[in-house]
Amino acid sequence: MATVLSPGTTGTMPGQTQGIQAPLEPHRGKFQWDFAIILAIFHVGAVAALFEFRWTALAVCAILWLLTENVGIAVTYHRLLTHRGYVVPRWLEYTMAILGTMALQGSPIYWVAVHRLHHQYTDKPGDPHSPRDGKWWSHMGWILRGPLHNNNAILERYAPDLMKQPFYRWLNKYHWLPVTLLGIGLFALGGLPWVLWGIFFRVTLGMHVTWLVNSATHMWGSQRFKGHDDSRNNWWVALLTGGEGWHNNHHAHPVSARHGMAWYEFDLNYWGIWLLEKVGLATKVNAKRV
Repeated sequence: MATVLSPGTTGTMPGQTQGIQAPLEPHRGKFQWDFAIILAIFHVGAVAALFEFRWTALAVCAILWLLTENVGIAVTYHRLLTHRGYVVPRWLEYTMAILGTMALQGSPIYWVAVHRLHHQYTDKPGDPHSPRDGKWWSHMGWILRGPLHNNNAILERYAPDLMKQPFYRWLNKYHWLPVTLLGIGLFALGGLPWVLWGIFFRVTLGMHVTWLVNSATHMWGSQRFKGHDDSRNNWWVALLTGGEGWHNNHHAHPVSARHGMAWYEFDLNYWGIWLLEKVGLATKVNAKRV
């Protein structure tokens, strides 16, 4: 499998195809009205959650946040599937990938391929969401007017390792199903407040927190490693994301499962991987320190 090194990289990232021309032009895609409408509905639902507050609903939201945002997106989609910073048994990998779909940020194939594309062309022509093409573009404009969609042929070339597995091909088609079943279950157990907090509020806030890694951490913060991109270590994004805000560390060492490389850099997501390693469920953990 061919690999591509990002500027400052000391390891390899799986699944990228070497020699592919930069495939994207910012602001040139067709406006995605279907996604825009769905996004608007979720924002309305998130605001409505504030008027249906229940302590139990807040607890459900917090638990699901840890499972879907921290475990599903950061620990699984990002550090495991995209960069292979560690290894877990296949049954656990698939379970955590399903948790990732409940964040409603697309299928594993889509998310992984977009992020690998970002690493190959970081802050250069071809980067899906560089602030050099506009702050709003890097945060969410690239989704509303970008050419990358769940079944884009370009993305299939950036996640061939996942495309080989029937489970991920199935999840690529039905990635909306787990969160739908979750919503039905929440309504049955806790009514509308649980749905508003456990689905609409959590998903909407989670999207913006993830998008801050694309936008804020390429604009504001410090650079421990000087490279050819604008990635920054941003402490407040790290707090919101459980460690993803140490983005300059990550771009310098993308295959490291540890993003908070100094003792004072909060990295809750790595602590989860560390715990999996201690109980024998994670192996080959790449943990870079400074």
